Amino acid sequence: MIHVIATARIKPGKVSEFIDIFKANVPSVLEEEGCVEYLPAVDVDASLPPQHLDENVVTVIEKWESVEALHTHLQSPHMMTYREQVKDIVEDVSLKVLREA
Repeated sequence: MIHVIATARIKPGKVSEFIDIFKANVPSVLEEEGCVEYLPAVDVDASLPPQHLDENVVTVIEKWESVEALHTHLQSPHMMTYREQVKDIVEDVSLKVLREA
């Protein structure tokens, strides 16, 4: 099992549009073999000192059965369509792929 944390920096004023596009793609992703969890999340102010809030960041939380399933996901037709739809509103993406220690 692997966990993926993808952080997308979205252009100011475009977060709602990004989330709408993202959520429209979620059912297709959840149908993929090996997908356990796939959801967008935004910051919540929990008043914790080390917390850094950013209204222009969407964090994608994913869980996959294997790295191979993740690679297949990234090449799927619906993900290529999704990337095309968001290319002009996403400024940057960072990715962490993790396994349980």
